[in-house]
Amino acid sequence: MSREGGKKKPLKQPMKAQRELDETDLKFIEDEKERKLKEKLMRDALLKGKKK
Repeated sequence: MSREGGKKKPLKQPMKAQRELDETDLKFIEDEKERKLKEKLMRDALLKGKKK
């Protein structure tokens, strides 16, 4: 009697090494945060204007 029925679980992938961030990476991340915040504020203002 074998218990090999069904889907097999995939093996766990090894954890990726934490990448060192340099100045350009940090600047890019900061710019992305600012851009997303501005987009959210504009979207909220647009939706607020439509409710009237």
